[in-house]
Amino acid sequence: MLRDHFAYFLLILLTGVLISCNTTNLGLTSPEQAEGFVSLFDGKSLDQWVGNKTDYQVSDGSIVITPDGGGRGNLYTAKEYSNFVFRFKFKLTPGANNGLGIHAPLEGDAAYLGKEIQILDNTAEKYQDLKVYQYHGSVYGVAPAKRGALLPVGEWNEEEVMVKDAYIRVMLNNQIILEGDYLKPGKTMDGNDHPGLSKKTGHIGFLGHGDEVHFKDIRIKVL
Repeated sequence: MLRDHFAYFLLILLTGVLISCNTTNLGLTSPEQAEGFVSLFDGKSLDQWVGNKTDYQVSDGSIVITPDGGGRGNLYTAKEYSNFVFRFKFKLTPGANNGLGIHAPLEGDAAYLGKEIQILDNTAEKYQDLKVYQYHGSVYGVAPAKRGALLPVGEWNEEEVMVKDAYIRVMLNNQIILEGDYLKPGKTMDGNDHPGLSKKTGHIGFLGHGDEVHFKDIRIKVL
């Protein structure tokens, strides 16, 4: 009888450990775990995030920002990062606009005091006349990304952003859409001052612009 009780206790303990590991490593593949990636979202809470936790909510295992909640404001990683590989999945709604802030402070405009990588429904008619540095995957105001790699609106896209010193590479659905040095001499493409270009560390965040966007499987590897 004692052995039966011990076996039952051990089973419960192991089950709890497995559930904990699965939650901690949500969205991570076995190779990613071996490479040193860690999950930044457990599918249930925003415990690893700071900022606007009112407009950003957890729903069905995803982080969702909706117009009903205001759809604006920024949600940042609690930790700061310098060089990294950041992977995530996102799902757009028609005409949706958001952004990925990197090396960003918690206050001020991340597009200028850090860098903002566009998250945008390029197919929306209202965006057909944007500047080349404003389309999805571009470093806003600084470097244009190639177009054509986005999946149809409503489908989950997979994106990877790799930053090492001043080098950045953005991959969308296994296609490189941006690659190069963002600290080029001379004026920026939009002609504005971007003091955040020289910033080497900061938070990573989602930058709301009033539209519904979904995020999941968020993970990072520090370089």
